[in-house]
Parts: sequence; C-alpha cells; structure tokens
Amino acid sequence: MRYLWLVLRAVWIALVLGGALVAYGIKRLFRWGLTREERERQRGEAFARALERLGATFIKFGQILSTRPDLLAPGYIAGLARLQDQVAKEKPKAIAKMLAAELPAGAFAALDLEPVASASVAQVHRARLHDGTVVAVKVQRPGVARRIIGDVSILGFFARIVHILPSFRPLLLPGAIAEFGAALEGQLDFRLEAANNRRFAHNFKDMQGISVPDLVDDLCTSKILTMHFIEGVKANACAAVGGDRRRLARLGADTILKMVFTDGFVHADLHPGNIIFTPDGNLVLIDLGMVAEIRPELMRPWLETFFALGQQNGAEVARLLYVHAPHVGKVDYKLYMAECVAWFDRFAGKPLGEIETSVIISGVMNILRRHRVRVDPRFTTVHVSLLVAEGLGKELDPSIDIIALALPVLLRSLTTTTTGIEPKRIAPALA
Repeated sequence: MRYLWLVLRAVWIALVLGGALVAYGIKRLFRWGLTREERERQRGEAFARALERLGATFIKFGQILSTRPDLLAPGYIAGLARLQDQVAKEKPKAIAKMLAAELPAGAFAALDLEPVASASVAQVHRARLHDGTVVAVKVQRPGVARRIIGDVSILGFFARIVHILPSFRPLLLPGAIAEFGAALEGQLDFRLEAANNRRFAHNFKDMQGISVPDLVDDLCTSKILTMHFIEGVKANACAAVGGDRRRLARLGADTILKMVFTDGFVHADLHPGNIIFTPDGNLVLIDLGMVAEIRPELMRPWLETFFALGQQNGAEVARLLYVHAPHVGKVDYKLYMAECVAWFDRFAGKPLGEIETSVIISGVMNILRRHRVRVDPRFTTVHVSLLVAEGLGKELDPSIDIIALALPVLLRSLTTTTTGIEPKRIAPALA
C-alpha cells in the first residue's frame, strides 16, 4: 500500500508540473516582445502555482529555492518569492490526540485548540500552565513525517532523471534535493529545535536586549515544543513598532552580525515574521528549527570572503569563491574575474552608506551563476540574513549602514581565527 501511494503521488506530481509547463508554453505563444527577465518571472510564477497545488513539502521547497540566487536567475526568484505557507488548520481532535500521546494528562491548566499560527510541519497554540504562565505549544501535524519523507523521495527520483539533461546538469539538482530533504527532515524532530534554542540562548546571554523564548523542558518531546509565549510586534509589521526605532535597528543588525561572523551559527529561516519586538524594547528570535552552522575549519575562508566583499575587492572575492566552491563547471577564469572586478568598479568612490549589501551580493551571485561556480549553501543562508538585517534596519532607521557595522566585527573575528580549511582548487594564473 505504501508503494502504491508513492506511485500515485509521483504520477500526480508529474501531471501537475507537466501541466504547468504546457500551460506556460501555450501562454507564451500569445506574448511577444517580453524581456528575458519577464519570461523568467512568468516561468517562476507558473512553477510557484504548481508547487502550491502539490502541498506543504513543495511549498517549502519553493521557499528555499527562492533564497538560492546561486541556482536561479532573478526572474525565477521573483516568481517564487511570493510563496507562503498556505496550509489548512489541523482538526482540533487530531491535535488533542497528538498532545495526549506526547504529554502527561493535565499538563496544561488551559489550552486553546484554535491555532495562533499554522505552517507546513506544525501549528502553534496558546496555553496556560498551572502556575499561570502563558506558553506557546508547537504541535507537529499528525502524519506529516510520512508525507514529507515520501515527497522528498519522489523529488529525488525526478531530480536524478532531470539531471541527465545537459542543460539542467549545472544545477546539481540531486544534491540540492538531498540538502533540502535533510533540512526538512531535521525539522521533524523537535528535540533538535530545542537544542538550537538552548545554543542561541547561550550565544546571546551576554547581549542585552536579544533573546529566544524560554523552553518548558518537561513539556518538550520529539513532536511537541512548549515555550514561554512572546507578546510583541513581528518585524513584518514595522509600522506598528514603537519605542526607540534606531536602537531596535541596531539591535537587529548586531544580532545577525554576531550569528554570522562571530558564532558561525545562523538562523536559516530568518525572515521578518520570525523576529519579534517586545513592548519593553527587546528583540526575540522564534522558529529555530532550521540553522546553518559554519564549521570552525571553514570560518577563516568564510570571514576572508566577506571581508573582501566589504572592501569591494572584486579580484579577491572572485578568487576566494572559486577556490572554496564545492563545485565549478568549465570556467573561463579570466573572464569570470574580469566580471567580478567590473562589478565592484561600479561602486568605486561611493560612500559606504550609499551602497546596499543586497545589491553587491546579488550582483556577485549573478556572476557565479553565469560562470557555473557553485557556492556553499550556507553562503546563501547568510546572504538572506544580511538582506533581512539591511531591509529591516533601513525600515526602522534609514541611516543605518550594515557594511560599516559589519567590517569591525569581521576584523575582530579575523584576528582571533587563525586556522582554515585547505582550498578545494587553485585559482588559475592570469597572464
């Protein structure tokens, strides 16, 4: 029965994706004169609609793809960026059954079975402990593990087939699907999220104003997380944020720079909806299931690459990304480096405050993609984190300068990080 379900599911996926491709092809016959980016955006939107029809696993896959400018062109990214978790609420009876199976009877003095948030893997409910503490209870959806593992298997099968085609080979889809599957399956064991929570709490313990929710350890299992409920305003509603907005902008920037360049332990699903500003002027990170960790031996080349980016050293950025890339295609290194240098020359002489990190890194990603130089997926996670820091910071305080804030942090980390991994390859000599 299990194999029959997988076969039927695979056929349905093939029909939906194939139908989206055919529908796009028919529409294209009636749309002349579009630019390349407009065509790419339409393809991305058609792909996004197909992923929405296929459900939670595929919506999450599209969300992750939308953060990978090293794999997809800007048009596709724009088409996929609108994807959000659009998952129906679980039936209250199913949630009650899951809680009864995982926690002792009477664990809560009161619990609201109407969720305050609902996503692909879990939904969150407000509850009250017997001592009066208000808590958030994250409950895994019944049966979600089976569905996700099955869908990832099917995606892997399709990726291996598509990988045979020469035009798709540079995308290295089988490896990308494996990374996605590992990340998503890791979210199925809430004990890992609890461990992430504790590690973030330790990393931020000496930083005033930054925290993560306190766990209620006795009420946490592999499928249930119970933590103190955080009252406040999510960063995706910046207009409602009161208090010292400049301080909050700096607090957000300091949080992300510490994760990226000091701790090497980064929230990998960082978007404004996962940042809460509390009434007392603090910042709290939530939804800590996905993280990116920069191993100690990678930290030195990691820091050197971002320092070169901050200094607008195009030749050194090109070299570092090339020698440490997990994979490169057939690269005309001289042309590749020349494009990197030319890109940074555009910013020569401009004050740092007038240069946006998002523009710099997006341009570099476009060059990497054109020349088939793959970067470590953690680089793109950090790319997204820096974009969040810059976007959120400028909304709260238009004068904030992320590059100027980042350079001293990078310098401090470079002086204390002495070892690094050997390059995977040597950059070709330029005549």
